Amino acid sequence: MAFIPEITSLHTAAQAELAARLRHKIDTKTKPLGALGQLETVALRLGLVQNTLSPALRDPRVYVFAGDHGIAHEGVSAYPQDVSWQMVMNFLAGGAAVNALARAVGMSVRVVDAGVNHDFANAPGLIHAKVAPGTANSAEQPAMTAAQCDAALAQGRALMHQAAEDGCNVVAFGEMGIANTSAASLLLHKLAGVPLDVAVGRGTGVDDAGLARKREVLARAAARTGALTDGVEALREYGGFEIAMMAGAMLGAAERRMVVLVDGFIASSALLAARHIAPAVLDYCVFAHRSAEAGHAAMLQAVGGEPLLALDLRLGEGTGAVLAWPLVKAAAAFLNEMASFESAGVAGKEG
Repeated sequence: MAFIPEITSLHTAAQAELAARLRHKIDTKTKPLGALGQLETVALRLGLVQNTLSPALRDPRVYVFAGDHGIAHEGVSAYPQDVSWQMVMNFLAGGAAVNALARAVGMSVRVVDAGVNHDFANAPGLIHAKVAPGTANSAEQPAMTAAQCDAALAQGRALMHQAAEDGCNVVAFGEMGIANTSAASLLLHKLAGVPLDVAVGRGTGVDDAGLARKREVLARAAARTGALTDGVEALREYGGFEIAMMAGAMLGAAERRMVVLVDGFIASSALLAARHIAPAVLDYCVFAHRSAEAGHAAMLQAVGGEPLLALDLRLGEGTGAVLAWPLVKAAAAFLNEMASFESAGVAGKEG
């Protein structure tokens, strides 16, 4: 593997002491105990990640990783593979859903070519990190070589270390890649033992015949290997370059104590792999939403995620994570700005 993550666990004695102080600060705000629900959980997570009673969120970004998949040639998607590079151009032009939503909530968008089968030349604004022009067909052979997988992980990590140097400390991840729901389904099946019937959904919207075809292809792909417990091996066998690079980015962000906003099914599959590489990565995550894609509920269960939103989204691109950003910002705001019973001169609960 290209790197061994050095992630500080948030389950230490020192962190337990900080957690108690944060909980006291949250509980003595001018409200009934627990009245802000999941915002209180997020506020506690922010304080633990930043190792402070007063977290500050700076330069929020969403990185959209794009890559192509050899398994797309098996007819598992409703869209042709050219949509991958065409959507990259749409992201760069600011015309995609993630662009519009990010503008609405004050996040910046970064677009990364992790492995798209297209020559972008000097496309303005694109982060050029192409490992190869798409993965191999995982229904027939490993999706990538060990060296390619290591390169994708390492480049994702490096991007987050640079972001931290720039002053960014909260990051969301999105993706684009025709057939990447197939890759995510296979990762869920292999790493979490979820049956393919549960893990496989309609993705970009295949019809009943397309869904049957997709399940047949993924069953054939899954039959190539036994159960997998190694995150890197699973990515090499069944992942995409955008998924592997996201996994590396999640690990790199956690190394730099950044808050990670986890998006939908594809992003969660990257986290599932990252968790099998370094379990402490989960300590740095806020789960944005539960998508409408079949298998995402099982994916969340596998990583212990409690999502903030359930809006029936199934777009990817990081859209759900972007929509959760105002809630994360609100959690920090109440923790830092809301008065306590003592400071406001308000009587607390009797008894």
